[in-house]
Amino acid sequence: MAIIILSLLLFMLEKILILDFGSQYTQLIARRVRELNVYCEIHPYNKVPDLDNSIKGIILSGSPCSVRDINAPEVDFKTWIGKLPILGVCYGAQLMAQKSGGIVAPSSVREYGRAKISNLNTNNLLMQGITSDSQVWMSHADTITEISSNFEIIASTDTVRVAAFKLKSEEVYGIQFHPEVTHSLEGKILIKNFVVDICHCNQAWTPDAFVDSTVNELKQILKQDKVVLGLSGGVDSSVAAVLIDKAIGENLTCIFVDNGLLRKNEFEEVLASYQHMGLNVIGVDAKQQFYSALTNLTDPEAKRKAIGKTFIEVFDQEAHKIQDVKWLAQGTIYPDVIESVSVKGPSATIKSHHNVGGLPDFMKLKIVEPLKTLFKDEVRLVGNTLKIDSNIINRHPFPGPGLAIRILGDITLEKVAILQEVDSIFIMGLKRTGLYDKVWQAGSMLLPIQSVGVMGDERTYERVVALRAVTSTDGMTADWAHLPYDFLADISNEIINKVKGVNRVVYDISSKPPATIEWE
Repeated sequence: MAIIILSLLLFMLEKILILDFGSQYTQLIARRVRELNVYCEIHPYNKVPDLDNSIKGIILSGSPCSVRDINAPEVDFKTWIGKLPILGVCYGAQLMAQKSGGIVAPSSVREYGRAKISNLNTNNLLMQGITSDSQVWMSHADTITEISSNFEIIASTDTVRVAAFKLKSEEVYGIQFHPEVTHSLEGKILIKNFVVDICHCNQAWTPDAFVDSTVNELKQILKQDKVVLGLSGGVDSSVAAVLIDKAIGENLTCIFVDNGLLRKNEFEEVLASYQHMGLNVIGVDAKQQFYSALTNLTDPEAKRKAIGKTFIEVFDQEAHKIQDVKWLAQGTIYPDVIESVSVKGPSATIKSHHNVGGLPDFMKLKIVEPLKTLFKDEVRLVGNTLKIDSNIINRHPFPGPGLAIRILGDITLEKVAILQEVDSIFIMGLKRTGLYDKVWQAGSMLLPIQSVGVMGDERTYERVVALRAVTSTDGMTADWAHLPYDFLADISNEIINKVKGVNRVVYDISSKPPATIEWE
C-alpha cells in the first residue's frame, strides 16, 4: 500500500522547521508561526529532515527533560550556525547554552508562571517592539546561570539573569520563557520578529494559496484516476472532498456510512447537504453490521477496534462496486500526524480511530491526504475559501466511533435511542440560544449508572446523562465551557421531561488536561 503526500508544494514553500523535544507547547509554537501566514513543520529532534533552500529558520522547542540528565535529548545545532537563524525556547535555549560552554543548574527559586522581562536590548531584532516589564510565561526547573563569552544577554527578569541571549555576530537566539502561550502578552511580537524580520519569511501561506496549489498538485498526482473518500459529515472529510472534487470532478466517489451511532437524523441531513454541494455521494445504511460487531463489548478500545474493522469492511464492499478505483482519500489533519510520530517514536496512546494510513494491505489502494499539513482551524479557513456551507464548516468535531464512546459500557438500540434524544435537545438548545458557535465541542454521555428520582408521586430509578461542552482552538487543550446556569437548568428540565428513562442530568466541569474531551 503506497502512501502519497502532497510533497512538491511543501518542498518549494518557505518554511520554519520546529524540532520537538517533547514539550506540551510545541504545537502552540507551530500555530503561532502559521498565524503569521508562514508555513512550518514539526519534526522529532531525532528525525531532523535534510535541510534545503525552503527552510528559512529552526526553532528548538521546550521539553519535560533536563539538559543535565545523562540521556538528555540533544541535536548538533552548531552545524546550522552561519547557515540558518536558530531560536531555542526554554529547553532549547538551555541546550544551546550548555553545549556552548555555559552552565545550566537547578533553579534556586521556583520559575514557573508569570514573570516580567526587563533590561531589554531593544536594538536587537528579536526584542524590537517588546516593552520593558512585559509579562512572559516561565516553565522550567533549571536555569542558565552562565553563558560563554561569545554570547550576550538581551533580556532578564527579577530572578532570571539570562532570560534571553544571542550569539554575537550570528542570528542564534535563546529564550528561557515561552512566547507561544497567551500568558506571554507580547509573545506574538517576538515570534514575528524571528520568523519575519530575522528569517525573512514572506508570509505567503494563506488559505487561497493553499487551495490553488493543492488543487493543481492533486490534478498532477491523480490525473484521470478514480478516488474514493469516506465522508463523516465533519469539516475535515468535507473540505478534503471538495478539494479533490475541484481537481478531478466525477472521478471522485464519496461514501457516507450510517453506522447507527450518528446524531439524531444526521445521516439524512448530512447526505442531503452533500448532494446540494454537487458531490458524488453514496449513502450506505450499515447500522445492523455495526450493532452486531458491538454486541456485549464494554471496553472502550475494543469498541473502537470493532467499529474501525466494521467500517473498513463496509467501505471495502462499497469501493469494490466502483470499477478501477486506485486511491483512497482521507481527511487526516496535522495533529493526527504529529501524535503518530512523537519524539519517542509512534505514540502508544494514539486512539485507534485516527487516520495516518491505518488501512489493511488487502485494500490495495494508494492514499492521498490533502489536509495533512493543516490544523483544524486552518481547515475551516480553507473551507470558507471553498465556500462550503457554514453548517458543515462550523460543525463541532464528532468522534469517529460516534455515540459508541459516549455510551459508557455496552451498546444497545435502547441506549443509542436515549442518547440521540438527549444529544439532540442539548445541541438544538445551544443553537437556539446562540451558544453553539461559542463552544468548540459539545455532546452528551450516557453513564452506566442509575439514580433515584421522583416524578409525580412515584419513585424512579433511571439513567444519568452528563453534558459536556468545551472551549478550545484545536482540541489539544480545552477548558470546560461556562454555560449560563439558566440555560443548563432549562436543558436539564427539557431532557428529563422529554426523554423517557432519564431522571438526572449532570454537567462536566473538567478541563483537558487532566481530563479528555470524550469520556472514552
